[in-house]
This record gives sequence, structure tokens and C-alpha cells, in this order.
Amino acid sequence: MPALICGSLAFDTITNFPGRFADQILPDQVHILNVSFLVPTLRREYGGCAGNIAYTLHILGGTPVVLAALGVDGGDYFARLQRWGADTTLIHRDIELHTAQCHITTDRDNNQITAFHPGAMSNAHQMAVPLRSDLAIGIVAPDGRDAMWQHAHQMADAQIPFIFDPGQQLPQFNGDEHREILGLAQWVAVNDYEARMLQERTGESPEQISLRPNVRGVIVTLAEHGCELWEKGQRTLVSGVEAEQVVDPTGCGDAFRAALLFGLERGWTLARCAALGNRLGAMKIAQRGPQNHTLTPALLAELTAG
Repeated sequence: MPALICGSLAFDTITNFPGRFADQILPDQVHILNVSFLVPTLRREYGGCAGNIAYTLHILGGTPVVLAALGVDGGDYFARLQRWGADTTLIHRDIELHTAQCHITTDRDNNQITAFHPGAMSNAHQMAVPLRSDLAIGIVAPDGRDAMWQHAHQMADAQIPFIFDPGQQLPQFNGDEHREILGLAQWVAVNDYEARMLQERTGESPEQISLRPNVRGVIVTLAEHGCELWEKGQRTLVSGVEAEQVVDPTGCGDAFRAALLFGLERGWTLARCAALGNRLGAMKIAQRGPQNHTLTPALLAELTAG
């Protein structure tokens, strides 16, 4: 059955800094920070959380329904989604603003500095979650603030179980707002830094969030170390998967979240979903860009068997 993916569609401009940010930034001078990084490589990729999640869900054999916004320059992206067979009927086509733009610089330690221009994403709330009986699961991924707030409530009203994935938009909500959304979601997915920030905002640890009656699981990703799962107060560590090579971390978290949607919709345990997500993250990090990794039929059968 289809999965509803609420989040951003963006163009990613990705550059690589061959040094280390830590060697260029003086901790005692951050109040007058003025640095420049020479980046010898530059690529423009299709990106945004909704697009990246939809791409990986598509190559797994899932059915993504994308609820997002594109700008006046988004025609090629819209056509790309349609070529996958993704449902694009819920994409807002803005006639004034440009598509969201993400400028990412990655250093040799895979630390990233990102600048994000929201553009048309700011109007994503103009599209509402539909009342469709075929939507088995959904995700509220980073998007315009109003869109995330409204879509979380609309999914709850439509009785669509969903993952709350606040990501880089986490600071846009205060503690009371986060607690309200946590009262609507069935799963929460954050990285370890976001988990600490969410706890600071809400006063609730991942363990405590997992004890909420509506929450089926909290997933805290730990990069190459895998992830920890919290289910009704019980912690499970799912080991990471070593990548063949580390090329570009952009979109690894989104590939992981596509695995969650794919597995949860099929009734898998959260641990099995996370194990698939770790494998997909390791595959994605070996490829440049967030939407260029592929699965052979044999590998797809191996990953999804059972």
C-alpha cells in the first residue's frame, strides 16, 4: 500500500572541503567568525527529505505518495518523480518562488556545514493530507514549519500512523509544540544530536517518549555505529554496517527512513526495519548525491526476503 511522504523537495549543491573544519575554526574566536573554505568539487543534485525518502522507497519496491512543494524551476524534478511512478498529485507547484535550495559542504571527516533557502517549501502547508483509505503509513519529515505542524495533525485526524522526523527543523518548535506532536505520532526518528536537543526541549528522554501510550518506537541513529531503538522503555542496539567506501553522507538518514516506511508498512519488527536501514545507509554513503544509489534485483530480493 502507498506511503505518504511529507517533507521537502530541494536542489542540493554539494561541495567537498578536503581539509577539516576543526582546523580552520578557532574556538575562542567564534564570536567574530569569518572563514572561507576552498572547495574544488561541486555538484548539483536532486534532494530534499521527501524526494530522497521517496527515491529509496521506490527502489525498494514501495509506493511513495509525495506531499511537498516545488518552485517555478521545479519542472524537471516533477517529471523525474513521475518517471519513477511516484504519486505527484499532492505536490504544490508555486508560481512565484524557487524550489528550496540546500548548499552543503562536507569536510574530510564527513562533518557538514549546510545553508538552506526554503523557497517554495514555505508554502507546502497549502497542500493538505488527503482522506484516502489506501494510505498505510506516513512520515512528517523536515519541511516548512507550518506544513509540518498541519500535516502531523491532519495525519492523526485521518488515522494514518506516522513517523515524526523533525530533523533540522527541530529548533522551529518549542517544547509544548513538540510534546503535542509527540502525542500524535506512532514513531519518532532522530539522530543522536537531535535526540539530545529534543530532550532539552521537552524534558523527555527517548526512553520516556517511548513510554507514551501512542508511541510504538523511538529510533536514534548513531551514524556508522548503527542505531538504538526504544520500545516501551526497552533499549535495543542495532549494529551498524561498514560501508565499502565513504564518499558522501548526504541523504543517508533519508535512505534509513525509507527502510522504516517500507518495513513498518509490511508489519516487520522495528529491529528488522532498522537493520535494513543501516544497510541502505552504508550503500548510500558509497555514492555521491542522495538519489544515485541503486539495487540489483538479486540484492533487492536478499534485502526484502521473508
